[in-house]
Amino acid sequence: MTIAGSIILIMLGAILTWAVEFDLAGVDINVVGVILMIGGLVGLLFGIYRMNVTRRAVAPVDEVHDTTTRRTVYEERRYDEPPL
Repeated sequence: MTIAGSIILIMLGAILTWAVEFDLAGVDINVVGVILMIGGLVGLLFGIYRMNVTRRAVAPVDEVHDTTTRRTVYEERRYDEPPL
């Protein structure tokens, strides 16, 4: 579940909990809204956690870049013809 999907679930649950005054036989709309909000919150926290773990695993700065072995490359161009 993406972060945007989680936010949509939270918004949909809030709408069902506080804005809808509709009764169905055997279904409490308020409880469904609260369940959607909790599911969206769990998905949001998991998405943020997964994003942080992925960023750390992709490019750890200390292990990839060693500052003692840097090279400097100079490019030299020679033109045989004079500029116009």
